[in-house]
Amino acid sequence: MLRFEHPPFFHLLWAIPVLVLAWWCYRRWRQAAMRKIGLDVAVHRLLPEQPKMLFRWRKIAWLLAFCCLVLAAANPQRGAKQQQAKQKSADILLAVDISQSMLCADIAPSRLLRAQVFASQLIKALKGERIGLIFFAGDAFLQMPLSTDYEAALMFLQNADPNQISEQGTALPAAINLARKSFDPDPGAGRALILITDGEDHDEDAVSEASSAYDDGIVLYTVGAGTPEGGPIPLGPGVFKRAENHELVRTKLNEQLLADVARAGKGAWFNVRQGDAAISAIRTDINQLQKREISVRSFSEFDSHFQPWLLAAIALLLLLMVWPAAPKRTAMKKYMRLNTLAWLLFARPLLS
Repeated sequence: MLRFEHPPFFHLLWAIPVLVLAWWCYRRWRQAAMRKIGLDVAVHRLLPEQPKMLFRWRKIAWLLAFCCLVLAAANPQRGAKQQQAKQKSADILLAVDISQSMLCADIAPSRLLRAQVFASQLIKALKGERIGLIFFAGDAFLQMPLSTDYEAALMFLQNADPNQISEQGTALPAAINLARKSFDPDPGAGRALILITDGEDHDEDAVSEASSAYDDGIVLYTVGAGTPEGGPIPLGPGVFKRAENHELVRTKLNEQLLADVARAGKGAWFNVRQGDAAISAIRTDINQLQKREISVRSFSEFDSHFQPWLLAAIALLLLLMVWPAAPKRTAMKKYMRLNTLAWLLFARPLLS
């Protein structure tokens, strides 16, 4: 595991293109000044042995030394000691409805987006528990098994889309049955299933499946997404789902079914519009579940590796100290005098 202890130092690297541009502009200005006062030919006569590549390589060495110093300041580190941290947690599965009916905008901006926001906030509130994800529509699949990788869960939630399941519908029994199979067979910790859906399920097995899940030690919570009045199902810009007789299909929140499922699972039912109040209530109930001690991998110590970059920078700076700027000192002195004369003659009109 590689990281940098002080990444803001990398902003200093923006100085490199500025320095390169300044160097290029200086060379262009100097050449123009020499030509203007007629010194360009004189310089070549006085300094015929002056290598042009010498100054170029010296500037490259300066830039490399600067980069090495920035890397040393950022302090690259690697995980040196892996610790197994212990924590007590319950097992929680979130089942999110991603059917087309969740695209309805009876709650702005849509049921699905509100469900994603609610589920994301719930995951953050349940940190410390093992969390898994189930997506369902006409069928259900396990998107993420029970884990403490909350960032992965949030990423999967953000990318949830009805196109992930070809079979449309709202199969609550399939989601509950998959959850029963996805929990560890050893009931060493409290288990809960949180269904976030509009409840448009015409299968009567949802309540009986919830009762069976509770017999397995799984508490069910339902969170409704939508309104009883409902609305049309958008399939595209200005296009809505229609029945075979071309009548507009309206989708409504089935509050009664969600309440019955939660009651059969000995949990409670909420609505995404309750926001923080619903999340707080679920969090309070989850805290009362039996906890199991689990190991969480973490890096507690890091080894710093700035030394090679610092030594490289020092070596380059020492090399620049002993590297001659020109083959002959006398030639260099003449060159500096001509360069100063060019500066004075060119800048004089500007200063007057």
